[in-house]
Amino acid sequence: MTENTFLIIGFGNPGREYKDTRHNIGFMLIDRVAVRLNARGMRLQSKAIVMSTLHEERKIILAKPQTFMNLSGQSVQGLLHFYKLPVENLLIAHDDLDLPFGTLRIRPGGGPGGQRGMADTIERLGTKEFPRLRLGIGRPPGRMDPKDYVLQDFSKDDQKFLPEVLDRATDAALEFVMKGLNAAMNKFNGGIES
Repeated sequence: MTENTFLIIGFGNPGREYKDTRHNIGFMLIDRVAVRLNARGMRLQSKAIVMSTLHEERKIILAKPQTFMNLSGQSVQGLLHFYKLPVENLLIAHDDLDLPFGTLRIRPGGGPGGQRGMADTIERLGTKEFPRLRLGIGRPPGRMDPKDYVLQDFSKDDQKFLPEVLDRATDAALEFVMKGLNAAMNKFNGGIES
């Protein structure tokens, strides 16, 4: 049954003060998928808020680690082991400073790119080869420290487009579940207009 079970994990920080920050776009995506698929049964498991749903005969487990970003790998590792899933059935969604806002990049693997949640996950899983959905948030303006930038709310301009970006990212995540990594990469890698 595990070949029909998928785990989608969005990275972010717990707590109301972080809710609308750029760093939490992974959490925002999980919330968007949960609403679209009517996910139920919210519970705490492996230090993450977890919900599950069925979509066209595939079980999808949605998770938001509650450890704070830099320790996200604890939840990823715990959930993968609990559900006995191969890493190919895992999709991690996270913010990416190196991509312009609104750009999606689905990748089969790779380094952490400065994203500490990804660095922790790679270390704990012992591999860089697992699917991820990078959600572009753009670079900080001027000399602003990236740490400050990611913990700010999205700009007013970005907020206008955020629902569209999250809808597209939801489509991409579901494409991954239904048709596989290559199909999702071919269809969704690019900017908001493509």
